[in-house]
Amino acid sequence: MILDNIYNHYEKLVFDEVLAYQSKESRTFDESMLEDVVCVALNNLPSRYVRHSVDIAFYLTIPERVQMDTLVRNAVEEAFSLVTKNPHED
Repeated sequence: MILDNIYNHYEKLVFDEVLAYQSKESRTFDESMLEDVVCVALNNLPSRYVRHSVDIAFYLTIPERVQMDTLVRNAVEEAFSLVTKNPHED
């Protein structure tokens, strides 16, 4: 489909930050918990839809990029805190 190239840029940033957080904690979280963390974090971030990653790199200023990274880091930390305190029961 023609719209297959459109995605939320925050998804990749959140996925990368979740993996970095897990590594930093020297702890492995199960897949279900990681999925919950990603969902909670993404729901607490604005959407930023792009066609190509280069689009975002080209149009963002350095302060905007730093702000995005900070927003993502904070959203992921808060999501891990919430999900570990209230684990999803399957």
